[in-house]
Amino acid sequence: MTRPRIALGSFMLESNGHSPVATREEFEASCWLEGAALQADLATPAPRASAGLSGFMRAMQAGRPWQPVFTIAATAGASGPIDQTVFDDICARLVAALKAAMPLDGVFLALHGAATATVDRDPDGTLLRMVREVVGPDVPVLATLDLHTNVSWEMVKQADMLCGFITNPHVDQAERGAECAGVMRAMLGGMRPRMAFAKLPFIPPATSQNTAGGPYADAIAYGQRFLDHEVLNVSVVSGFSLGDTPKNGLSVMVTTRTDAARAQAVASDIAAWIWSTRAKWVTNLTSLEDATRMALEAGRDPSKPSLLFADVADNPGGGGRGNTAFILESFVKAGVEGAVFGIHNDPALAAEAHAKGLGARFLARFNRDETNVFSKSFEAEAVVEALTDGEVVGRRGIYRGRSVSLGPTALLRIGGVRVAVVTLRRQLAEPRMIESLGMDLRAVRSLVVKSRGHFRAGFDDIWTPDRIIEVDVPGLTTVVLSRVPWREVPRPIYPLDPAMDWTPPAPQDVPVRGG
Repeated sequence: MTRPRIALGSFMLESNGHSPVATREEFEASCWLEGAALQADLATPAPRASAGLSGFMRAMQAGRPWQPVFTIAATAGASGPIDQTVFDDICARLVAALKAAMPLDGVFLALHGAATATVDRDPDGTLLRMVREVVGPDVPVLATLDLHTNVSWEMVKQADMLCGFITNPHVDQAERGAECAGVMRAMLGGMRPRMAFAKLPFIPPATSQNTAGGPYADAIAYGQRFLDHEVLNVSVVSGFSLGDTPKNGLSVMVTTRTDAARAQAVASDIAAWIWSTRAKWVTNLTSLEDATRMALEAGRDPSKPSLLFADVADNPGGGGRGNTAFILESFVKAGVEGAVFGIHNDPALAAEAHAKGLGARFLARFNRDETNVFSKSFEAEAVVEALTDGEVVGRRGIYRGRSVSLGPTALLRIGGVRVAVVTLRRQLAEPRMIESLGMDLRAVRSLVVKSRGHFRAGFDDIWTPDRIIEVDVPGLTTVVLSRVPWREVPRPIYPLDPAMDWTPPAPQDVPVRGG
């Protein structure tokens, strides 16, 4: 028996429509691996490439012999639209690798699904179409998608199954890859699934999208109840609101073994139910003044519980620059004690701290090279308390068991406040990003994280939900959607148009390929 040849690849970018353009340098700093380099990375204990690829491979290796074909994995986390020439290059490299490997028996891709480019408004759809054009209509093409994907009809039309994450924070990436491996095996045996797709005119605020509880947890649970011997997968993906693209909107995808009518009925039912709950998807933020007061109290009274403050409006995981100083300046001026800020993206400041060395005292100039309107400058006397190369292996949450590079990193002390300054833009979702600087997180009175929600899986052993404060300050990833200067989002859409009404149309079904 010949071993089936399955091509593996990844393209992951979440594009904030109002953030600076994503460059090749950003991808290379995060993950740009091709061929043998991708194969070697996935064989290490702590790979950089998507956990979806690792999960798919492990599940496939548990079955009959197969042959993986390694193409390209390009990841930049979250940023602005990708430079078109960079995206074109990624597509060209993927297509060339596929053509060189033909004939193929299947393709698995770990995608994010919320990318835009400086020209192409649907890069994920374009990439899937190019893959389909190479392998033809009969070869299974499966992909995982981030829960914050903005799904297009083109994406659905070109894939046999799109499998969205069901946890936020996203700790199930490997499991969803494994789920795709099971469907791939079934398709190699002759199964031809059907998929239905429903798009809601609804962009829920990011802080109402946690899946441990609340309206999104209810929506996920409602969808999962339809899984049975016929319904293979239900993906309820909230979308990335700040993509500001015609693809914006919560999406429902239902994949069945053979029954298109069943897929359509289930997708329509789920879409209608979620729409009926739309008023529950709200956000509640704490003012900067109240947050500062709470941090002061936590620092002065060790009998009070420590607190975690989330700067949700400057989340690098959503395209934020990771360097606004609104909370930092307020805490410093108020005299807050025992606070740690992480992680502040400022390559120039990190380099200066490394040049001056441990114990140096100097005037720290934050954001001297930044031009974004929210990234205002801030100056304060600081002491260099720790220096590292910024290379960490995650131990919790979304980065568990994976290598993450922050670039040269420094811990600065400003009065009773410490700031972790990094060279590469990342969100603080992993304890080792702070612990590697010698900090004991359990001794911290206030931790400020530049993250929207992934920190919850990294720090939940210390800070329970009742001790997490989401702070209302400006930024590129604001969850107050009325503040966003929308350009391309389709209208009307809820909650921007709160009085609108909507009835789910008949969900679209993908024709069987090669039948």
